[in-house]
This record gives sequence, C-alpha cells and structure tokens, in this order.
Amino acid sequence: MFHRSVRLPPPGTESFFLWGPRQSGKTTLLRETYPGARWLDLLKSDELRRYLDRPELLREELRADPAPHVVIDEVQKVPALLDEVHWLIENTRTSFAMCGSSARKLKRGAANLLGGRALRYELFGMTAAELGTEFELDRVLNRGYLPRMYEAERAGRLLGSYVADYLREEIAAEGLVRNLPTFSRFLDAAALSDTDLVNFSNIARDCGVSSPTVRSYFEILVDTLLGRWLPAYTARPKRRVIGAPKFFFADIGVVNQLAKRGALARGGELYGKALENWVCHELSAAIAYRESSSELSYWRLASGIEVDFVIDRARIAIEVKASAKITSDHLKGLRAFAVDQPKVQRRLVVCLETRRRTTDDGIEILPIAAFVDELASGALFV
Repeated sequence: MFHRSVRLPPPGTESFFLWGPRQSGKTTLLRETYPGARWLDLLKSDELRRYLDRPELLREELRADPAPHVVIDEVQKVPALLDEVHWLIENTRTSFAMCGSSARKLKRGAANLLGGRALRYELFGMTAAELGTEFELDRVLNRGYLPRMYEAERAGRLLGSYVADYLREEIAAEGLVRNLPTFSRFLDAAALSDTDLVNFSNIARDCGVSSPTVRSYFEILVDTLLGRWLPAYTARPKRRVIGAPKFFFADIGVVNQLAKRGALARGGELYGKALENWVCHELSAAIAYRESSSELSYWRLASGIEVDFVIDRARIAIEVKASAKITSDHLKGLRAFAVDQPKVQRRLVVCLETRRRTTDDGIEILPIAAFVDELASGALFV
C-alpha cells in the first residue's frame, strides 16, 4: 500500500471536494483517512436512484441518525445533493468529504458548489515520492501513474479498458458530447499533441469537425481531469515569444495507449516526450500537495528555442532531456532564457546522467534521482 502525499483535513473538521482522474485512488484514500465516516456510494445503482429521485433524503437521514463526517463518492452524479450539503454545513455540525472525477456536470448545470464553504483538493496519479523504493522510471513511463496500471503485469490491456470506461461512463453517461465515435477519434489525435502546442485545425480536419468543437473537446479533457494546459511565460521578453499554451495529458500510460506507441525504450524521441510528461506530472503534483503558490509555465521563442518549464515568473527554468550525456547543444534553451530573463535564479536540466554536476555558466545537471530529491525537499517551490 502506497502512502499518498495529499494532506486532507482531520475527520470532522472541514468539508471539502477531492477531485482526481478515474482510478487515481480517491476512494481508497478516503476510506483509509476516514474509516468511521458515513458513506454514500453513488456508484451503486440503488443508492444513485434513491438520491436522484429524492436528494432531500440525505437531510432527513442525517436528522434521524446524525454523523459528524460523511463521504459522498462520485458526487457529480447527483448535483442536487449539493444543495442539501450546503444546508447541512450551515445548520449542523456535519462535515463532508466529496470526491469525483469531473466537476463539468456540476458547472454546466449551475450546481451549488458551496460558495467557498468547502475546500478543494486534487489527487494526481502516483508520484516518485509516493512510489518510494518501487519507483522505476522506465516502468512509470510505459505504464503511467495510476496505481492499478503501475502495479499490473499486463498494463496495456488495463489501459485499453480504462479508455473504454472513460468514454462510456465519463463521456457518454454524463452526456458530455453528442457524437461519441468522433470524440473517440479526437482522443487518438489529441494524444499525438501531448507535451506540444495544439494545432486545432489539423485535429479538426482529421476528426471531421470544426476547430471550435475540437477546442471544446480539449476543455472536456481538462474538466474530467484527463489533461491540463501549460501556459506560456511571456513577461518582459526581449525577443518575440510564443504565447499559446501547451497541452499535457494527466497520465502517460493513457497517452501511450491512445497513440499506440508500444514499449518505450531509452534513446527514442517518444521516450523523451514521455519523460517531459512525467516531469510536468511531478511538478504539478508537488505544487498542489504542498499547497504552494508557485506557478508553472513554459517559454519558447518564435525561432523555436524553448525551455520546457518555468517556475514562479522566471525564478527557476527547467529543461528535460532524455539523454545520458548532456552537451552544449542541449543547453541552448536555458542559455537563451538567461539572456531574455537575466534575473533567473536557477537553471536545471533533468536528464539521464548518473551524477549531479554544474556547468561553468551555472547550469545544474540533475539526474532523475536528484530531481526527485529536489521535489521532496521543496527547494523548487515557494
């Protein structure tokens, strides 16, 4: 059993939402953290029907049999329950832990999101720190970050089922798109854009839909926590920079499945893209779990020279290279960034070298293990 890094409130103290991708471990984490809580499992069809028909049952049941702490699993399936939760928070001493994989249905239906009365937490897939001694880079880049997939011997088949379940239960069941086959084709095309700028027109042409439709599909991926945008860093440039965001899927195993990549081996271009996805995952999770005010972005000149990640308005710049021998050619982006942003405090290369070192002009070469240590120490964040 892995210890998760997200720090949830003690039982009975705060109400909160816990969001996370499907199978990221939300239910397991809540059962471990709140073993004595009253549990509403909306994945059970009988429970779902009861509260869909009469959401006020929650208030009536808690009036008859009060509980200090209640967990509502898959809360987005019954948005009307949130009105009852709101009333109970205001008028009783009950606190609620509510988890789900998408707030899209709640937002779209103008559901009561409790107006700041509930905290918000996000659970990511497994991080290197959570995996501890079981962390293996090649394994995580091939199988992804979801606990079940990482531990499975035949992760490919499970990932195929995961994508099918996502389409059936997250997209079709919630009525998020009208044309499910088209959205399925979009997923395949979108996976090829992982870690890159997105060409909406090309994807629209491949899928036979309009560019605005493709944009809306990407927002569905974000709302269902299957992906995220990485904004461009454009403050005070001395040269022309790119302002469009990049897109990152939340799990590299899902990308590998959708893009039909097969086994990833060191030395290939796709291995490098997978490594960049993993670094984004680790940075994003660390910022969220530390409740840090740090901001993450990337930087790219119009000429194509870029830095993969920028932290805190140019305080730290990070380049990711799937190479065991970093040369001067690998450092062009970080050196150009220092010219454009001379106040940058640290420039790092996360790579496959085995020993930590620093170049004459102050660029730090970080092996994977050293990068993981930097994350654990909190040295990268404010």
